Amino acid sequence: MAIERISTNNRMSKIVKHNGTAYLCGQVAKDRDGDIHTQVTGMLEKVDELLQSIGSSRSKILSATIYLADMADFKALNEVWDNWVPEGEAPARACVQAQMASPELLVEISVVAAC
Repeated sequence: MAIERISTNNRMSKIVKHNGTAYLCGQVAKDRDGDIHTQVTGMLEKVDELLQSIGSSRSKILSATIYLADMADFKALNEVWDNWVPEGEAPARACVQAQMASPELLVEISVVAAC
């Protein structure tokens, strides 16, 4: 049972692959100064890039855990999310409010996908 760690440093790996499953580290927005729509869009673009780099895609996401700095942004998150997730292929998902590592961050996602 090989474990492959991609882009690893002393704290974490961007991706860990094991037994046909990929685990992505938490992804945040490309533009940390944007509003919730901008941050969610940029965050999901990063997920797409990471999945594509290992031959996977958003249609192969098994589960997603989303962290919001403020649950008041839940509706706006879903507006972007619902257009991003392929129809009929929504993953298991949880969304919780959490304190972010940096005050400008509004959202973060952790993804598990088949690869």
